[in-house]
Amino acid sequence: MLHRGRVLGVAPKSFLPNYREFYEKRHFAVASDAPEKSIRLLGEDAPFGADLIFAAGDVRDFAFHVEICEDFWSPTPPSTLGALAGANLLLNLSASNIVIGKAEDRAILCDAQSRRVTSAYIFAASGRGESTTDVAWDGQIVAYEMGEKIAEGERFARDAKLVFADVDVQRIAQERRRLSNFRDAVGRNRETLSRLRRIEFKLDAPQGALPLKRSIDRLPFVPDDVAKRDRDCFEAYNIQVSGLAQRLEATKTQRVVIGISGGLDSTQALIVAARAFDLVGLPRQNIIGVTMPGFATSDATKAHAWALMKALGIDGREVSIEPLAQRMLEDLDHPASRGEPVYDIAYENVQAGLRTDYLFRLANKEGGFVVGTGDLSELALGWCTYGVGDHMSHYNVNAGAPKTLIQHLIRWVADTNVFGDEASKVLRDVLATEISPELVPGEKTQSTEATVGPYELQDFNLYWLTRYGMSPSKILFLAWTAWRGKYDYPTLRKWLEVFLKRFFANQYKRSAVPNGPKIVSGGALSPRGDWRMPSDVSAETWLTELSSNAPDALD
Repeated sequence: MLHRGRVLGVAPKSFLPNYREFYEKRHFAVASDAPEKSIRLLGEDAPFGADLIFAAGDVRDFAFHVEICEDFWSPTPPSTLGALAGANLLLNLSASNIVIGKAEDRAILCDAQSRRVTSAYIFAASGRGESTTDVAWDGQIVAYEMGEKIAEGERFARDAKLVFADVDVQRIAQERRRLSNFRDAVGRNRETLSRLRRIEFKLDAPQGALPLKRSIDRLPFVPDDVAKRDRDCFEAYNIQVSGLAQRLEATKTQRVVIGISGGLDSTQALIVAARAFDLVGLPRQNIIGVTMPGFATSDATKAHAWALMKALGIDGREVSIEPLAQRMLEDLDHPASRGEPVYDIAYENVQAGLRTDYLFRLANKEGGFVVGTGDLSELALGWCTYGVGDHMSHYNVNAGAPKTLIQHLIRWVADTNVFGDEASKVLRDVLATEISPELVPGEKTQSTEATVGPYELQDFNLYWLTRYGMSPSKILFLAWTAWRGKYDYPTLRKWLEVFLKRFFANQYKRSAVPNGPKIVSGGALSPRGDWRMPSDVSAETWLTELSSNAPDALD
């Protein structure tokens, strides 16, 4: 290991292959047999051994361990202890020849080790210039961070290649603090780890702003890779289906009731219910779908609701809530009951509450239960009517699904033609409709995203806050890196502030959510699972961090 003209240390190989084309034990001894702990090299003494951790004293969390080639093919890679001793980056310099399929094997090992020990794993194999008497070389370079490929070089290159990768060592360190199994492993190996040597050096990293070369996924809940996205949609959809099927069998319920608005969430809940009923052998006619038009329901969404219910062959019904809503507004002496254009939260929630109240009473009458439709993004933003509104159900299949994923799930069901051509056409029509609660009448459609922010941004903020506990200023930095081609900096900052205020102010709603399956690795917000937070917590600490470390505007 060379740095700024000096030798930091020398890492020998711990496991020597002695099979096939490699017979290294004829000439070399393993690292553990070394009689010396230092070596004279380039005119100075340097630490020698496989037990070296190199740590930058001037950059927090930057520490690395080195192993050589065969080491990571062994049952007990030295890098495992290196990681437990604090190395966030694991480096492998490898004289590994290439045969068909071996590049994939190496990548799998890098991926697996980076996941298992919560680290970044960087692998570099020999390339052009090595002897090809009996073997060939491809010069594979690949870097993984906690299971995510962050960089890859050209294989079989004729010219020298230098590959750059941005590694988030802070994220690795935070994840290790979160994982109890990592801490337990450190505790169980404390005596062995105490014998590892920590070599500190000054990194002298460049000062000032540096552009982030790493690609940041705009939609972290939805993979960019099309093949992986297809697999994820298959899994997510079937998690929802399996969860509802289990609840049906456990409760011996023959019927369910769903409010069908013609929007994204109720559409997803309905296609989950239809598949679950097929799975457990119940007729779809036992699914009671109810569309409940109110003061601002559009003809388009009502038409979508009816078209989908007919295409799926369920028991479709329609009940207008306008008469009861008008009566309740009159009982409340609300100005809207007298024709005044006052469309406040009470006006909206009168409608939302009546819809849910009807669904619960209908479920009582039919001997079934209410399937919820509200999604993870709405729970995060508090965009649901508490208790008597879309916040409550007997079982919520969408509770763990963020809005951006639901959009892809509906598209996936349509593209794979799960329910036939007619249903697929309706699903695509639903996807093309603007997201709206349709509670306020007027010429212009009421826009949800105009109030709470674009769901694609708020899902981004949700992922980085709840999955990795990132500070708001870092979330903004990542958002600016990912979204700068579509949103300007003030817009990103504005909606992040909105997210923080709404997220912390609405914990009381998440403290009382119905059952529903966890779907994404970003986590769920049920207090019985991933997210436990006092309902009275304040957003001030997070807002202060944002204002202190992120300017209002960029120069």
